[in-house]
Amino acid sequence: MYSPLEPFVRPSFQSQFLARSERLTQGKLLRDKLPRTVHGAWSPPKDRRDPIDILEASNEGRLPELIPIRYGRMLRSPFTFFRGSAALMAYDLAGLPNTGIEVQACGDCHLLNFGLFATPERNLVFDLNDFDETHPAPWEWDLKRLAASFVIASRDNDLTDAEAQSVAITSVRAYREHLREYSKMSPLEVWYARLDMQDIIAMAPDEDTKKTREQMAKKARQRVIDYLFPKITSQVGGRYRFVDQPPILFHIPEEDFQNRVQEALEDYRESLSEERRVLLDRYRLEDIAIKVVGIGSVGTRCYITLLFSEENHPLILQVKEANRSVLEPYTRPCHYDNQGQRVVRGQRLMQSSSDIFLGWTKGRHGNHFYVRQLRDMKFSVPVERVSSAQLHHYAEFCGWTLARAHAKSGDSATISGYLGKGDKFDVAMGEFALAYANQNEEDYNILVQAVKAGRVEALIEADL
Repeated sequence: MYSPLEPFVRPSFQSQFLARSERLTQGKLLRDKLPRTVHGAWSPPKDRRDPIDILEASNEGRLPELIPIRYGRMLRSPFTFFRGSAALMAYDLAGLPNTGIEVQACGDCHLLNFGLFATPERNLVFDLNDFDETHPAPWEWDLKRLAASFVIASRDNDLTDAEAQSVAITSVRAYREHLREYSKMSPLEVWYARLDMQDIIAMAPDEDTKKTREQMAKKARQRVIDYLFPKITSQVGGRYRFVDQPPILFHIPEEDFQNRVQEALEDYRESLSEERRVLLDRYRLEDIAIKVVGIGSVGTRCYITLLFSEENHPLILQVKEANRSVLEPYTRPCHYDNQGQRVVRGQRLMQSSSDIFLGWTKGRHGNHFYVRQLRDMKFSVPVERVSSAQLHHYAEFCGWTLARAHAKSGDSATISGYLGKGDKFDVAMGEFALAYANQNEEDYNILVQAVKAGRVEALIEADL
């Protein structure tokens, strides 16, 4: 029997100076302890916790009036349920054998947490873009969640299970092959590596695909403050205010609320480098509101702040609550005092380039937050009503991107030695992804029944 969680193998100062060939050999020897085919197995243990209990526990500290919206969004399909149940999969992954090799993990590595955004140099890149759950953990956990998400999304697009499994295998193969390439690079080369949208367009296999990618790039470049600002604000008494759209966007009526936010922004300022403090100081706070975002984040305190420069150029920052990672109970304690700092540090370690306004702060009542621009060419690739071929292309880019993210913080040579050059691991992960997709559907149906029975309340936004 394999231990569910062996002590992590962290890249030590000494191990990093072993020859690549030695680390490849170390990884290969791990197969004797944990054969790659073992990763294909999934069946729920007899003592598996009730999924609703885990979801309810993950609601701790959230705004209670928003929790029904979270459940309502999860009810739309097994895929939306999966997006909102990172805590449930973290619990399941922790009970499985793993190699013990640690990386900075995303923690919620599904296919819609990848996408396009702008670098500080205003280049458009494809990368991971959600780090609420980032934490050091076994590299397999991110890859298993990614592969499972492709099966679930493929089913959502009415693909057969054989097609869905093939897409999942593509994401794993891309991870394995590109990780081996990164293991040959210097640390600086890995750090500078990125997947530029212009390169993605150039790699298009045909003219139709090229046009589709060019259209996505065009849409992404339009998703900036200048386009967003007129849509969510209006002038009230000569001053701009966010337009209330309850329960998705609304103001807090508390008298002292604006002062508390101003204090938090001052604390946030201290998390920035000096030159970026100079930039932030050119803006003044004008308005603030709560804005409900995503699925997994619904119920956490998420604010948007409207700032203006001296010449009234707008800037909108998102101040998002950061709670403990869903991975932490199964790994080791976070060593940051502020969970927002955990998110920021993890994001900077995994991304090829990060938002210049990325920072963290703490509220007066002890809540932790991280701060970023609300929208800076951020664009999620649409995966609804797409073909099997399109999903395969997307899976390739996601696996490639995850490999680079893990190579920045982990021992890519040892992991590559374990994975090998053949497809044995890829096939095993395809089997796992299909089995876990079945588990996800069972858990989704448990939520459906829990809502019908009145055990939990769900609010469908279309009914508002």
